Amino acid sequence: MMLKHKFHLVTESPWPLFSSIAALCLPINGVLYFHGYLKSDFLILISLIFLIFFMGIWWRDVIREGTFLGDHTLIVQKGLSYGMILFIVSEVMFFFSFFWTFFYCAWIPNVELYGIWPPLGVMPPNPFGIPLFNTVILLSSGAFVTWGHSSLCDGKKFESIIGIVICVILAILFTLLQLFEYANAQFSMNDSSFGSTFYLMTGFHGFHVLVGTLFIIACLYRLYKEHFTPKHHLGLECAIWYWHFVDVVWILLFISVYIWGATERSFVYLYI
Repeated sequence: MMLKHKFHLVTESPWPLFSSIAALCLPINGVLYFHGYLKSDFLILISLIFLIFFMGIWWRDVIREGTFLGDHTLIVQKGLSYGMILFIVSEVMFFFSFFWTFFYCAWIPNVELYGIWPPLGVMPPNPFGIPLFNTVILLSSGAFVTWGHSSLCDGKKFESIIGIVICVILAILFTLLQLFEYANAQFSMNDSSFGSTFYLMTGFHGFHVLVGTLFIIACLYRLYKEHFTPKHHLGLECAIWYWHFVDVVWILLFISVYIWGATERSFVYLYI
């Protein structure tokens, strides 16, 4: 007698293994590139291509299971949503370590930094220029993608597509302005702990913006292909959760790094 249940027992697939191997080769080739090994840049490109290819096929199979085969029941969707929440929590811990490093360096600047923050000779960017404009752009993108989700829940597909398209355009504009800010910055990653922490935090956030943009573009394509319904669109919801996480991180970055971190403060040390 066949056992019937609401869970999804996945079939055997080679793509998780192949994706893991490609993901392992990527940092190994990166280390070789940093040490100047011949053709290591080509190996990085090959590893990245294979990683994207294997993960794309893997996700294609997951989409087929949930959209066409009906394997993603309500209880399966609940489990997937828990997994996405835990993933975002792990990303929160990821950025928490960066903020910890930044505040440690800002509160206790050592003697090599002349006891001041930002360090002497480092000209931080104007927080009320491009950073403020980018803040408005990113928050607006979050509002538009939320509008697109609400429209989908109401069965208004065209309005949903419009909202998500505007979100994607704003996300691309944010990335371009971030690159423009980097190109015109008056300090580099090598300029003391301020430069290294600044580019680490804003750079990794920019990487998350890029990943989130691709995530939303994939959901936009699926929405156009009628993969989502008002009652079944977990993939879009996960993308929106991730995008709001990116919004919150940027607000914290703007307040702590661009405004608070760029304000010159001097510290007095008493040596006994």
